Amino acid sequence: MGKLLVLSGGHPYEEAPFDALIQLLGRELGEWDVSHLVHPDAEQAVAEGAADEADALLFYDMGGYTFGDGVVTSRPPSEGFRQAIARRFASGKGAVAMHHALAGWADWPEWAEMLGGRFLYQPGQWQGQSVPDSGYRHDVAYDAQVVAQHAVTAALPDTFPFTDELYLCQIDESAVHPLIRARHDFTRENFYSAALAVKGEMFSNEGWEHPNGSDLVAWWRQIGNAPLVYCQFGDGPETYADPHVQRILVNALRFTGGDTL
Repeated sequence: MGKLLVLSGGHPYEEAPFDALIQLLGRELGEWDVSHLVHPDAEQAVAEGAADEADALLFYDMGGYTFGDGVVTSRPPSEGFRQAIARRFASGKGAVAMHHALAGWADWPEWAEMLGGRFLYQPGQWQGQSVPDSGYRHDVAYDAQVVAQHAVTAALPDTFPFTDELYLCQIDESAVHPLIRARHDFTRENFYSAALAVKGEMFSNEGWEHPNGSDLVAWWRQIGNAPLVYCQFGDGPETYADPHVQRILVNALRFTGGDTL
């Protein structure tokens, strides 16, 4: 029996539906044990070896942030956490990152480099360039299009209708292997500013500028000896319960756990 480790915390989500999802993933993987750790305890447990023991690892966390009074502050993870993640990829076992994990650890540049993308709550740096804060939009109805035949996309239709939150953010397509694209216009007019949301101005893009962005919503890349898969799907209970999302996650966890390498 395998072990699935799930990390969450740092961003709100509906706990009961998410727990139902990860328990389903454990069953689909073959009645695997599921361990769910929430920050800050998750950070400490990983530093102490929790990720070394897991057969599959799912990031649904957004570590390193503190929000309050219209201000966001961030910090890097502990040295022990960073070493544990590096050790996992060196061992040949990878990970799956889901949805808001793309925004995690803003003060740990290597995390964004591993993912191949970054969601920013404040204007910041991306590959040595100054860039604006990222954009978000909830409940976007779009067609998801599979663009690669791969272990992660196995048993998916070529296209499927989907509704979820989308991001207008930094994605380095030259550094990743595309898997799924969202047929939607990733332009400033279709998104809201994350920095304005932090200030309490939800659903606003007034005075905010952002260049057109990538329509990639799922990809993978090799990190050392193991793969990392990122899936933007997963804003809430409707997406947790979607059979296509469930299939993608099961496939991705198997792929990054080493079954198909």
